[in-house]
Parts: sequence; C-alpha cells; structure tokens
Amino acid sequence: MNRIYNFSAGPSTLPLEVLQEAQENLVDYQGAGLSIMEDSHRGKPYDAIHQEAIENIRELLALSDDYAVLFLTGGATGQFAMLPMNFLPEGKVADYTNSGAWASKAIKEAQRIGQVNVIANCGKDIPTRVPALADLAYSEDAAYVHITSNETISGAQWQEFPVTEAPLVADMSSDILSCPLDINQFGLIYAGAQKNLGPAGVTLVIIRKDWAERALDSIPAFYRYQTHIEGNSLYNTPPCFPIYILMLVTRWLKKQGGLQAIADINRRKAALLYGAIDASSFYKGTALPEYRSLMNVTFRLPNEELEQAFVKSAKEHDMAGLKGHRSVGGIRASIYNAMPEAGVEALVAFMKEFETQNG
Repeated sequence: MNRIYNFSAGPSTLPLEVLQEAQENLVDYQGAGLSIMEDSHRGKPYDAIHQEAIENIRELLALSDDYAVLFLTGGATGQFAMLPMNFLPEGKVADYTNSGAWASKAIKEAQRIGQVNVIANCGKDIPTRVPALADLAYSEDAAYVHITSNETISGAQWQEFPVTEAPLVADMSSDILSCPLDINQFGLIYAGAQKNLGPAGVTLVIIRKDWAERALDSIPAFYRYQTHIEGNSLYNTPPCFPIYILMLVTRWLKKQGGLQAIADINRRKAALLYGAIDASSFYKGTALPEYRSLMNVTFRLPNEELEQAFVKSAKEHDMAGLKGHRSVGGIRASIYNAMPEAGVEALVAFMKEFETQNG
C-alpha cells in the first residue's frame, strides 16, 4: 500500500489509525456479526458510538450544559437555510459578513428567507482577507450575526472573533476543532464533517439550548433545531457510519492531547509552509499575512502553465489535491488536523525542488 499525502480541501485526509480501526471493524463490528452500517440506530452498539461522539466534542470544547450537540445532514449548505428559517422572522434583520465564496453563499440563502444586512464586505478583495473587527457596523437589534470563520477557497481566516450583543453564529466547516475555542461567544456554530471531522454525510451543530427554544414554531418539524435537541439527533435515522468515523476522529484528537496540542502542531505546519512561500520570489501567497489561514494555504506561481505543471509533478511525487479551486485557480494546500507534519515537510521539499528546476 502506498499512502499519498492528500492536500484536498474536502473530502480530505483522515488519520491513518482511524481508517485502520474502521477497516478492522467494517464487516464485523466488535463481534456483533454485522457492520455498524447495517445495525439499527436504536441498538446498543450504535448508541454507544453516538453518545461517545457527543461526549468527545463536549470534552474537547469544554461545553457546558447550556449547549446541545447535534448531528444533522445537509452539510453547511443546509445550515445556510436552516439558520434563518429558525431565527429570522419577518420584521427582523440578520447581520452577515461577506469574507468570500462561502460567506456569499450563506448570505444568498438567508436573503431567500428574510432581511439581511451585510455589515462588512471584503469578499472580492485581492489579496484576500476577512473583515477587520473595526469595520463591523452592526444593525440595531439584529436577530443574529453570522461569520464564516475560515474561507476555504481564498485561504483567509478570522484570527479573533467579534464580540456581539446579538447571538454570534459561525460556519466553522474548515477549521472546527483545529484550536481551542471559547464556545460561550457563540449562539450557534456549524460545520460539515468532510474537512476536519470525518467523511461527508454528517453536519455538526452546537447551539445554545435557550436560543433554540425561541426559534420560530411555524416551520416544519425536521427543520427546527429544537426537534433534534429533543430527539438527541435521532428524530430521523442519522448517518450512522459518518458519525462513527467522527467519534473515532474526536477520540484521536483527545489522544493527541486535545485542541491546544493540535493547535500547536497546526501552527508549526502552517509556519513551515508560509515560511517557504515568503522566502521565495517564485511563490506568492494570496491572503494578507495577518489573515492567513492555518488550514488552507493558498498561493500562486508566476503563470498558469507553471501551476499546472506544479500540480502534475506533485502527483508524481505522491501529493494530491493541490489544485486551487476552479473559481480562483492557483495552488491550495489544505493542512487540516489529520495532515501529518511529514506531509508538509515533503511539500516544502518538493516546492524547493520545483523552483530550482523551473524558476
């Protein structure tokens, strides 16, 4: 077996030991005689998985009983609509920041539901960035304030979160559990699993219980957060296997020493890669240094032909997923929690070799 380094933005790399444990139990889960994908979501084996996944997240984020942990479906895209359906009634306004492609999508969906005020817009700025805290002009009596904590496409990330009077909501799909987080700043956070949590198919939502209780009761039951809180994410059949992998990933994070330990590793990986970019006149980062993402490192080469050659040659060196998003081009190296430091070291060595040969 030849495991490559997968720098894809999502679905992305998973810890090898997680994959190996899942493989070992795939056909016969812990002697049950069937796979967890075949077993009832009401049975004891899956119930233990479900509860451990919740408790691991609670422990990693030091969640109080004020917050509920939900496993939903539909990805972050589903949350773009579910959030305003619950909390944006007629006559109210929600504040959104536009920091790039994913924030823009969230805004467009919310506008289908109700009134939106874009309180800062740097979505098309080059070099890329997220809004400065000083630029935020909040609405009076906003229903909530929405941010996208990390723009996967542009490689820009919030380094400090705003302090708001209205509930703060964050799409954290691409940097969830990558560093310690004071959840008490937020009314709700959500994240598609396929970057830092596990495979596609499950969406993590963490929500203040008292806010969920105040949601509109006119919407269908499935789309109300309170429904899923009361049902412990079992109102309908959950995506059992993705939740099983999420449980293994969060168990792995605990084994690494928790979020502070994984944050230290993530900073080392990012510093090594950005250092290689900054030391070169051949590579050029696309995000302003003060807003650079620790998860998605985006950069350009002198021309598109060289970028295509870079991606092709990287594949020949067992490194995949480096092509930038089709909307912006360039190169993107996603170095999520599960990317080992050795993978970043291999990429940096390849970058130096490629520059020597083509610079």
